[in-house]
Amino acid sequence: MPLRLACLLAPGPQTVAHALLAESLGYDRVWLADSPALWQDIWARMALVAEHTHRIQLGTAVLIPSLRHVVTQAAAIATIADIAPDRLTVGLATGFTGRAALGQPQRLPWAVVKRYVQQLRGLLQGEQVEVDGALCQLIPSPGFMPPRPITVPIVLAASGPRGYQVAREVADGIINPVRPPGADFPECIQSAWGTVLADGEDLTAPRVRAAAGAAIALRYHMAYAYGGMRVDTLPNGRAWRERIERLPDATRHLAVHYGHCVELNEHDAACIDMTAAKQLSFTGTAEELRERLATMEAQGVTEVMFGIMGADVPREMRAFAQLVGR
Repeated sequence: MPLRLACLLAPGPQTVAHALLAESLGYDRVWLADSPALWQDIWARMALVAEHTHRIQLGTAVLIPSLRHVVTQAAAIATIADIAPDRLTVGLATGFTGRAALGQPQRLPWAVVKRYVQQLRGLLQGEQVEVDGALCQLIPSPGFMPPRPITVPIVLAASGPRGYQVAREVADGIINPVRPPGADFPECIQSAWGTVLADGEDLTAPRVRAAAGAAIALRYHMAYAYGGMRVDTLPNGRAWRERIERLPDATRHLAVHYGHCVELNEHDAACIDMTAAKQLSFTGTAEELRERLATMEAQGVTEVMFGIMGADVPREMRAFAQLVGR
């Protein structure tokens, strides 16, 4: 089966229009990101996308357990299952900007995520589950939720032995691993952030910077969040870190994650070197990117999720669709 084509959107005022375009271009799925300090509410926008589209599959990339009580999450999933039956896949993770932009440790323990998934599945099955020492259950009056069991695939953003182990135990696949783990999982969804270059287009062109700059900055944000001085190994990484670390500890996380996956913030703009775009993002000519997609498929990736950024989202969506022959 060929790679499935998907796009990842940050929830905002244009999300429905962009999802409709994705559906018309032949995308298989539209994923919405979840980071409450940065974008609009994922479930509010997901409901609108579910209502206005007809064929395209939907996904969350990715929910973080600490942001919502598990019963609240289950009720939101039930809502989308009512609007768009059999179209939702739920992606969950230990954390990143959804926690880091709140000034919290970036990652939850895998044991916490595992228990959350078990509770979530139990609630959607109609079971009573223990949460914070009390029994919880979805108990709607007739007609207010779809009948239980509500079955939705769940994928985990897992990398490393412990994450893979938990995914095998409680999930239906993995999403956005650092390195695809071969054919170990029936579903392996991989993100690809960048832009398709036009013939003869230079990496330093303003359009390329607008469309792929934030993809490069993502590498800096991740390296700093998960390893501090690890960011120094990236081009101009030390200069980027030194700028950030001049800021007060109490507000530094706000500066790091401002503009995340949407635009270059002032610290990114001062340090990001666009000549490294091909190495640090999914940016290149159509021929180069097709070769990279073939490698991903050979590594066990089943779906590629293009992160759509820049001032001209429709252009990016069309370019990625053409890249895979849609």
